[in-house]
Amino acid sequence: MSYCVNCGVELDPGAARCPLCGTPAWKPDPDAPSYFPTKPAEVPPASRRAAAALLTAMLVSVSLCCGVLNLLLPTERPWSLYVIGAAVMLWIWFVLPMLARRIPIFFRLTADVAAVGVYVFLISIDLSGGTWFRGLALPILGWACVLVFLLSFLLRGGRRSRLSAIAMCIGTVGLMALGVEYCMDRFFRAAWQPTWSLVVVVICVGLIIPLRVVRRVPSLREEARRRFNM
Repeated sequence: MSYCVNCGVELDPGAARCPLCGTPAWKPDPDAPSYFPTKPAEVPPASRRAAAALLTAMLVSVSLCCGVLNLLLPTERPWSLYVIGAAVMLWIWFVLPMLARRIPIFFRLTADVAAVGVYVFLISIDLSGGTWFRGLALPILGWACVLVFLLSFLLRGGRRSRLSAIAMCIGTVGLMALGVEYCMDRFFRAAWQPTWSLVVVVICVGLIIPLRVVRRVPSLREEARRRFNM
């Protein structure tokens, strides 16, 4: 079925002109090439190993350039350690999962926390802070590692609802605040006197209670799911 390109009148299959305005009927050549592709084509995704190699080359290049520049410039502080430590941390966070996709979550989290520890250690070298690294940074990193492992264990397999997962994450923040203040008080004062961490814990508890109520009441749970697409 064809129509006039000028007035839109329906034309007979064998009509050469429009019977209303006389415009010649346009009949496309069936053998002419199509204006649109006839076969679907997709750009193949980039290889994970290729992307990992590219990111590794970029991080190594930046680290080498900063290291050489630090050696050539007349400075007393090894500032390039900050850049090298950040590059190592980013490599462990992003490149390592590309190369080892089936690595267990326990080892991945261990590597992530270790990367942060290496970065803080390099900072302590620059600041000559071996004492605060061992007495303050390592305990805080250890406590963060324990909380991350505990949270990943509770949320494994995606069996928790979103409300429960959010509540657990908020609770982890409160426990982290308590641990940080405990480590700081033990390092600077040799005695634990909780102050600001209790404020954080109270705020976290105040956020968790409504989430648990919504989780337990079916009508509120359905309303939250409808409004927030949960």
